[in-house]
Amino acid sequence: HVQLVESGGGLVQPGGSLRLSCAVSGYATSRNCMGWFRQAPGKEREAVARIDSDGRTRYADSVKGRFTISKDNAKNTLYLQMNSLKSEDTAMYYCAAGRAYECFAVSLVRVRDFGYRGQGTQVTVS
Repeated sequence: HVQLVESGGGLVQPGGSLRLSCAVSGYATSRNCMGWFRQAPGKEREAVARIDSDGRTRYADSVKGRFTISKDNAKNTLYLQMNSLKSEDTAMYYCAAGRAYECFAVSLVRVRDFGYRGQGTQVTVS
């Protein structure tokens, strides 16, 4: 049984930082493609970042230079460090787990449709 549980969201002022965590069970972060996507009210899901089995990362242009995705394979946990937050970063953030080959895609968009996702954690920048 695969389970992804996000934590770390909250209310933060513009320019502030948050670190999201995603505890994964039943699915190895060391062998698969992991990512984060977000969804704001009335907007489509937006892929934010992904990390492959070897730790290579890719980011959406909107967060590049401000967000960092990482993982701890020993803890089977995924992270998203978010710095210099802006009001437009306000959204529900979801952790997602996909197959290893899904990190081969050039486009980041696929992260939105990974086979497994968590329940989300709310990030509000205001």
